[in-house]
Amino acid sequence: MTKTLQKTPWALGFRMPAEWEAHEATWLSWPHYARDWPGKSVLIPWVYGEMVRKLAVGERVRICVSSPAVAAQARRVLDAVGVPPRRFELFACPTDRAWIRDFGPIFVRKGGARPAVAIARFRFNGWARYPNWQQDDAVPERIARKIRLLLFHARLGDRPIMLEGGAVDVNGRGSLLTTEECLLDPVIQARNPGLGKPELEQVLRDVLGATNVLWLRRGIAGRDDTHGHVDDVCRFVAPGVVVLCQEKFRRDPNYKIMGENRERLEGMRLENGSRLEVIPLPLPEPLFYRGTRLPASYANFFIGNAVVLVPTFNDPQDRHALGLLAELFPSRQVVGIHAVDLVAGCGAIHCLTQQQPAR
Repeated sequence: MTKTLQKTPWALGFRMPAEWEAHEATWLSWPHYARDWPGKSVLIPWVYGEMVRKLAVGERVRICVSSPAVAAQARRVLDAVGVPPRRFELFACPTDRAWIRDFGPIFVRKGGARPAVAIARFRFNGWARYPNWQQDDAVPERIARKIRLLLFHARLGDRPIMLEGGAVDVNGRGSLLTTEECLLDPVIQARNPGLGKPELEQVLRDVLGATNVLWLRRGIAGRDDTHGHVDDVCRFVAPGVVVLCQEKFRRDPNYKIMGENRERLEGMRLENGSRLEVIPLPLPEPLFYRGTRLPASYANFFIGNAVVLVPTFNDPQDRHALGLLAELFPSRQVVGIHAVDLVAGCGAIHCLTQQQPAR
């Protein structure tokens, strides 16, 4: 069902929950577009298999499959790695790519006597970079129909708003992290040309319940197809706590980028007026593929019901990052997922997952 907004989702009591709040399921889109992982695409389904195997311990995993052949491959891989068939569902849903965090539904929820979950439908245009996005852009409506959820169109007046899920991170209480590089650049991969902070903050409040938008400056160095997504840089790990990537080498471009972001965070306030606690998260050593630096970051983790999946890179900092996140999520198993092949596609675990909250 599509909802024409008379009242905003926020006015109706909906908000985007924090990722650590209970999930009904986690969504993925099974990989099929070989050009996303040039020279490595044959390996990626097996990384998916490991992700699904770990997630399925604590929740259902719902997977978009773009064709019968892709569905058959998914079943073969998941059977081979030991995922019980009752723990996952395949949904016929044509896609261009696999990065469901960015083109898939952003779920919102309201509590109270009549709790409900709905979909906040933002538009997707291939990060204003790639031409093949039309099928991805249709995924939120397809999923809304398949699982019978209310769909709210994100608009400013009559204008549809572009937003990818990896561009924002929330604490579930009203505060939202994003970057100016991604949402405000008027020239490079401009999502919503002509709109500034006031207009975008209004949309983020009305659609996601974000009453307090925290603007970082830039995203990570390297070939970042997203042009500054926050989920490679800074993440909420509790209502008042964030982890922020930290680069120790002064000559690395990330040293200045993360220093500027830390200065901003230190001056910010949460929705309740309190200061943020900022915990440094290491970065791996620069990772290159075919001469191009990749956006390798431990911040691209995903918080499931029972596990936290963390990208690892055969790097000395892997152990430090896993240990730090284990301390921050003591009730969940923190699991490293080998992501050297994944990040060759300029994304990692968080980019490939999207949580559907429990009612």
